[in-house]
Amino acid sequence: MRLSKKRTIYNIAKELNLAPGTISKVINQTGNVSELTRKRVLAYIKEVGYVPNNSARMLKSKRTYTVGIVFTEESDVGLEHSFFSSILQHFKTFVELQGYELSFIVKKLGQHELSYYEWCMNKRVDGVYIVVGNYDDKGLYELIESSIPAVSTDMLVPGLHTVVSDNEQGIKLIFDYIKETLELNKLAFISGPQSSKAFNERVDAYNHFIKTYQMTNVSDIIYAESFGFTSGYNAIGKLLENVKERPELIMVASDDLALGVLKGLSDRGLKVPEDIQVVGFDDIAFAKHFTPGLTTIRQDRKLLGETAARLLIELMDNPDEKIEEVVKLPVELVVRESTRKK
Repeated sequence: MRLSKKRTIYNIAKELNLAPGTISKVINQTGNVSELTRKRVLAYIKEVGYVPNNSARMLKSKRTYTVGIVFTEESDVGLEHSFFSSILQHFKTFVELQGYELSFIVKKLGQHELSYYEWCMNKRVDGVYIVVGNYDDKGLYELIESSIPAVSTDMLVPGLHTVVSDNEQGIKLIFDYIKETLELNKLAFISGPQSSKAFNERVDAYNHFIKTYQMTNVSDIIYAESFGFTSGYNAIGKLLENVKERPELIMVASDDLALGVLKGLSDRGLKVPEDIQVVGFDDIAFAKHFTPGLTTIRQDRKLLGETAARLLIELMDNPDEKIEEVVKLPVELVVRESTRKK
């Protein structure tokens, strides 16, 4: 049986009666090529099943076009977390369109145990995206302090470029809504673990605005033991057991926790929003499908992921350029059935 000749940009160019340079420009999205020619080349490549070989590009640039992905193993947040997994998906989509592949970085692979930095060097990644990080994880600091470009959408550490939502703006939007629309005064706050800088920022903003707006805080801040639904469920039990008087509204630092709070209130015979109103933070996909639908602060997960991707690519392309370390993105209030004007 006669084997077909392996296709390259040279024999594709010959088959299409075009210059090899034109084929290269279309594949690598560089230079000026007419839209008609571009569509013709892409359609032909798809038809014949040609897959571009990145080896030449890697050899020329001395890069692997690989981005390392880190979910710190000391954190309780994993790939199943709806908020961070969504941001990662948008990050992934963006960098893959730019020709990069993702490689998950773990401390232990089979019988081989290395630090994050050692694995990154072993896999020769061009940059790293720290999706979620634990501040007690010393291995992360070794990675952040290395010469490998790194970005995060979670950690705020000197030397690390981070893209985050504006937490203070989000809490202020809630307070404006409570004061001007709901006309409530007695509040309580449930936060996630104190190991999270994002949660701490939301707690600080809450403490600031409750004084600024002269509202009544009916309970000490309740800190959930972890990040998920069950932690929120347990936290509302703790709040109600120790509360001085029933709050009119409970502000919750994340939607995952808030959904647990809603279930906990329901199981205790309290109706939302009739007896207590609830506001979350994040606008995860399930927030609008829960009963009642959750009023919350929407973080733009697509914008967070894409901005982190752009920032990391810029850091990899221009390692000596001074780039702002912290980028804060705007948020918005989404009103649903868990709140209402009385």
